[in-house]
Amino acid sequence: MIIRRNAVLLTVLFALAVTVGSVSYTFYQLYQTNRAKHTDNLFSKYSLISQIYNTFLLKQISLPILEANLAVYDLYVVNDAGYHSITENAVVLKKDGQAVSQHISFEAPYNNLIVSQVYVRMLQFDGKIYFWVQSDHHSILLEDRKVQAYDPSYLMYAYGTILLILLFSFGLIIVRIAPLRRLRRQIARFGEGDMGVRFHANGEDEIALIANELETAQGKIRSLIESRTLFLRNIMHELKTPIAKGRIVTTMIEDEKQRGRFVSIFERLEGLIGEFALIEEISSGSQYLDQKEYRLIDIIDGAIDSAMVEYDSVDSNVDASVKIEVDYRLFVTAIKNLIDNGIKYSPEKKMSIFMENDEIFFANLGEPLKKPLAYYIEPFTKEQPTKDSFGLGLYIVDAILREHGYVLAYERRDTLNCFIFVLIKPKRK
Repeated sequence: MIIRRNAVLLTVLFALAVTVGSVSYTFYQLYQTNRAKHTDNLFSKYSLISQIYNTFLLKQISLPILEANLAVYDLYVVNDAGYHSITENAVVLKKDGQAVSQHISFEAPYNNLIVSQVYVRMLQFDGKIYFWVQSDHHSILLEDRKVQAYDPSYLMYAYGTILLILLFSFGLIIVRIAPLRRLRRQIARFGEGDMGVRFHANGEDEIALIANELETAQGKIRSLIESRTLFLRNIMHELKTPIAKGRIVTTMIEDEKQRGRFVSIFERLEGLIGEFALIEEISSGSQYLDQKEYRLIDIIDGAIDSAMVEYDSVDSNVDASVKIEVDYRLFVTAIKNLIDNGIKYSPEKKMSIFMENDEIFFANLGEPLKKPLAYYIEPFTKEQPTKDSFGLGLYIVDAILREHGYVLAYERRDTLNCFIFVLIKPKRK
């Protein structure tokens, strides 16, 4: 769920990671290539050094002359003080070797011609370049003062600049899409019935245009709801006035049978208006749920009192410790409607309430439903017309349950009809 809610942000971050990784890999390969080329260019002196050193070995010239020949090319012999430190701690950049013929004089009255292997290593130490020349009988360490070790600072500067540009660009993208998260939260609040939420946004980009269009649509919806509410309230008010007058006039009728008939008619009309008012509140979203934690047994007792039935008619088998978080008035109304239906359609005029796991069961003896439950939760739907019902009971129950994260279900168990409150959003503590 968290991943789905942040899919756009995660996509941008993934694109940033891929881009930074690609750029970093490219610059690393560029660094390796440039460093190798630089090393090869420096090592091009290898042939020159080999030639001078071969001359030194073959002609057995003096060391001062060798140093003078090397100094012409900015190559200087390192003294013994730094020789061991450099050769032991320097980084070997490249090395090569070749065979050299060398005349060695012995005390015998002739010279021997032998072959000696000459090795040349290019070293880097403390930012300087050295050439370490070795043979079987002699070694020398040369400092090249004309060149420097490879310096990747310009490449790192370019890499850092591009990286900053990328981070700035992606940061700007994240900042620009941040209003989408705020807009999503506002739409969610509006969908939950909060008519006070504001969508207005400054700017002329696409997100601001969408937000302002939503602001306009919200204003139109608010006007429609207010007009509808005012219309219904006026109608109910106009209906209540003649009903109240009719009940007063009814008391003046001397015929008890006729008086009872008129009283029943006016009570039904009052009940119908009350149910219309409750339906209007729930369906329009204007009903604010004052949800608090109550004991389920207390809600059932309130529903029994509201239904005005005998306590013996309802067998409540619910643990007193069970608590649910609901709007007390609405949930009492939902349970009251099921108690009315259960007793009304039971030959015994009794029903039972019990729990299984988190589900609340309302069971009564009676004939099974002839049609699916979806048929009966439609408004003004009755299987058989009766004078005591308007066909709104189960419709109101279903609407109230959905507001609380429940759904209404039906199950036939032997001879019992079981209507079930099934929790789909865990709220019970």
